Amino acid sequence: MTEVNPKASPEESPNERPSKISKTLQEEGDSSEEEEEKEAVDKSMKPGLQRYLVAVEYIGTRFCGSQQQLNQRTVVGVLQEAFHKFIGQPVTICLSSRTDAGVHALSNVCHVDVERISKRKPGEVLPPHEPAVVRKAVNHFLQKEGDIMVTDVRSVPAHFHARFKAQERTYFYRLLIGPELLSTFEKDRAWHVSEELDLVSMQEACKVLVGHHDFSSFRASGCQAKSPFRTLEELSVLEVFSTPHFPSITEREQNSSNGEGPHSFHNKCKTGLPTVSISNGIMAGGSNSGTDLGFGIRRRHRCYVITARSRSFLYHQVRLLVGVLKSVGTGDLTVSDVERILNARSITAASPMAPACGLYLGHVKYELL
Repeated sequence: MTEVNPKASPEESPNERPSKISKTLQEEGDSSEEEEEKEAVDKSMKPGLQRYLVAVEYIGTRFCGSQQQLNQRTVVGVLQEAFHKFIGQPVTICLSSRTDAGVHALSNVCHVDVERISKRKPGEVLPPHEPAVVRKAVNHFLQKEGDIMVTDVRSVPAHFHARFKAQERTYFYRLLIGPELLSTFEKDRAWHVSEELDLVSMQEACKVLVGHHDFSSFRASGCQAKSPFRTLEELSVLEVFSTPHFPSITEREQNSSNGEGPHSFHNKCKTGLPTVSISNGIMAGGSNSGTDLGFGIRRRHRCYVITARSRSFLYHQVRLLVGVLKSVGTGDLTVSDVERILNARSITAASPMAPACGLYLGHVKYELL
């Protein structure tokens, strides 16, 4: 969010802002035409249909976005095909949040209406499937895809809409910092920044951007949202372990010498201690970057995760925010510059946006009974 030229999507051009973007590619849960679309929600659904709320995770690298596109591999297209194979008839998937090519999802959510028809007696409508059955069956037909999976299913009322009932959306953005080449395991999973980043300055810049603002400087030129105002409930930067993480010999020896039990790392995380201090010496670009780790053992990159949380976002807003924060981290911009960019209310004011590969839709929040 393929084989058919996935780089044609605007999400794949971090240094350019698309001049014209299809409405079907609108990203990050924009709600520009929500009131008009609410009127189109079918509240008198056919008897026998069961609406399911479905959570799905996927690696966005091989998807040409989430929304259905002709002759392109998309999240909606793959899900609709899997449901079709499961129930024997076509369905329509409605996503809570749209993602572009290369953008990943730890948990995107959709709703789908399913009518269970008897295979022995065609035309006979049977009681709806249990959510666990739906999850297992759809995952069976998704297993060959290799990059998408249903993680949760729940039965919901016929009027429940995955997009309009969403109360909050959380996005994560991963940056891997250090001069070392990016690991094969991290390819297309994060933005590799070779320069050191000033974490404190980035955190100060976040404070300028949190709250209710006109985010015109942080929207793509093709954004179709009627209003540029959004309320950013959270914007933060934290340093975390890069993943996958395997303990070094130094960490294992420290753990043994301190007499710590098997849950020591979990306990440190719970106490809020800076877990990165455990292995700073073997991070790429760390203070002990000249230390010989042994043949075949590579240095880890520092990993910064930017979290953005809001009810809805403008098109490319998160990636433009990340682009500015990264520029603050490298010293190309100051915190005062961020305030100036925000107040400029111009789509040409911000730094080049961050690439799609580091962006993850983390969570969509609902009020469920």
